[in-house]
Amino acid sequence: MIQDNLNTINHQIAETCLKIDKNPNSIVLVNVSKTKPLSILEEGYKAGMRIFGENKVQELCDKYEQFKKEDIQWHMIGHLQRNKVKYIIDKVDLIHSVDSYRLAETISKEAKKKDIIAHILIQVNVAQEESKYGFESQNVIGMVKSIHRLENLKIEGLMTIAPFVDNPEENRPIFKALYQLSVDIKEQNLDNVSMDVLSMGMTNDFKVAIEEGATMIRIGTALFGDRNY
Repeated sequence: MIQDNLNTINHQIAETCLKIDKNPNSIVLVNVSKTKPLSILEEGYKAGMRIFGENKVQELCDKYEQFKKEDIQWHMIGHLQRNKVKYIIDKVDLIHSVDSYRLAETISKEAKKKDIIAHILIQVNVAQEESKYGFESQNVIGMVKSIHRLENLKIEGLMTIAPFVDNPEENRPIFKALYQLSVDIKEQNLDNVSMDVLSMGMTNDFKVAIEEGATMIRIGTALFGDRNY
């Protein structure tokens, strides 16, 4: 089942990229494995998945310890509390959800202790939903200018969680706005800041996200089925 689902998603990515003259290999697929048991991840790995996205620190740590494969990347895609940074700092390849200066400061401090560079994305609440975390769009450039000075950090780009909508076209302006924000930040030429990663688009709207400049999409339901909470 998972192999078929992955083939379908890869086919849809390729089709979308063909439409806009983009290389499908430039799109990074984060397989959102949160709440899924290890057996499902193993099936995904056999199907070719190498990047897994988790949103709970404890679950990520458990899976990291139990699923030892050298070519796997773990991404933290959920809200991250400052007191839990130390548990994942040397386990994750990318933290998608940096939503405050104080969180960035903690990541910097913990990365320095381990003598590593932490790779992060700045989370932007483009849609200004009260239920979502992230900086408001108008504050992002100022915040990046503060965060980029922190040690042992590399800002790789931006992330947003668009609203869940029946018609993916409704989220097009949100993806467009995040892309424009990344262009504006790139023009600042700040040290330790690249805007190579735009993490946006999920199962229901990833095609629109790719059309508007996403380089990384986060897919769970279409690959693994509905989640069991």
